[in-house]
Amino acid sequence: MANQTLSIDNLPDLLTVKEVAQILRVSVLTIKRWGKRGKLPAIRINSRGDRRYKKEAVLYMLGMQAKGQI
Repeated sequence: MANQTLSIDNLPDLLTVKEVAQILRVSVLTIKRWGKRGKLPAIRINSRGDRRYKKEAVLYMLGMQAKGQI
């Protein structure tokens, strides 16, 4: 998704740290901090432990979806 503006309508189900930071307009470090505090839980994938975030959780943070639907 390099050099593309993310569209909320076309988001994948799992988002990278950079994608979430771009959508929420905060830094990558802020997203990682929120994950540690439980504000935005991350899913760890692969042996490196890369973080992915559920689209529903990000939309909830934007106030676009009810929490019960996550």
